[in-house]
Amino acid sequence: MSEAEKWRVVWVEPFVRHLSGERRLSAYTVRNYEAALETFFQFLDTDSKWGGNLGKVSLREARDFVIEQQRRVSRRTLHNYVSGLRTFFKYWIRQGKLEANPLVGLVLPKLPKKLPAFMTQKQVKLLLDGPMLLLENESITAFQAWRDRLVLELLYGAGFRVSELCGLTYGQVSFDEGVARIVGKGGKSRICPLGRVAMAVLDKWRREFAVGTAFADPVVLSNRRVKWTPRGVQLLLKKYLALADLPMDLTPHKIRHSYATHLLDNGADLRLVQELLGHAKLSTTQIYTHVNIGRLKEAFDQAHPRA
Repeated sequence: MSEAEKWRVVWVEPFVRHLSGERRLSAYTVRNYEAALETFFQFLDTDSKWGGNLGKVSLREARDFVIEQQRRVSRRTLHNYVSGLRTFFKYWIRQGKLEANPLVGLVLPKLPKKLPAFMTQKQVKLLLDGPMLLLENESITAFQAWRDRLVLELLYGAGFRVSELCGLTYGQVSFDEGVARIVGKGGKSRICPLGRVAMAVLDKWRREFAVGTAFADPVVLSNRRVKWTPRGVQLLLKKYLALADLPMDLTPHKIRHSYATHLLDNGADLRLVQELLGHAKLSTTQIYTHVNIGRLKEAFDQAHPRA
């Protein structure tokens, strides 16, 4: 067994099982953490000081790693790498296999403040109207039209992540209460009101097009009548963005941004929006207040004589 295979079996695989099984992190996050570890170990292999002993890795090696990676990856990717490495060392310290975390005290370059992109309410309406327009033109079947409308209504009306939408089952939906019980990132549960329009579309879909409505049956189906994938939803969105002449770089997650922004625009409490989005920290939700402040300042600059 090579040295690379040894560190993967001994150090990485138990850590990955912990992330997936105990912490229930998404497959995307686990994959990113694995990539961070592989990159870090490749870097260490160029440094003879560590000699295959993680206990000898120091803050100096961690700093050298950051300096080297700054030339290769974006700042956000670098932050994700370090987050994964910190979690990795903390895990093995708790297991009693390591004594110190070499990333403690590591200073990273600041991330640029990037406000979330979102659609206006008028743009959202154009997007949501798309499936019925295609149905009227007989460009798609009734099954496709109502499925596509349901997808768009749930993304915007409930603020789902695309993975949550694709994983939604009938057992998670309360038709009497008009809500869905979602398990999101990190196994965090939340209740999502679906809204009057989305519930009406969902009810029609269930009555006329669903293949099965048992507890574990998926709500959103592909054209082959099986559980749909996030990639399928992304491609669907591209079709309706083109139809509505909207920017093609809009994604399902940016519809979620629009959901949050429009709630705050219309007077929703910030902590309520935090709960609806399933954010663990209020600071994650507060970025949407910066969007609103920016729009207020823009309106002030345009309207006030002394702006």
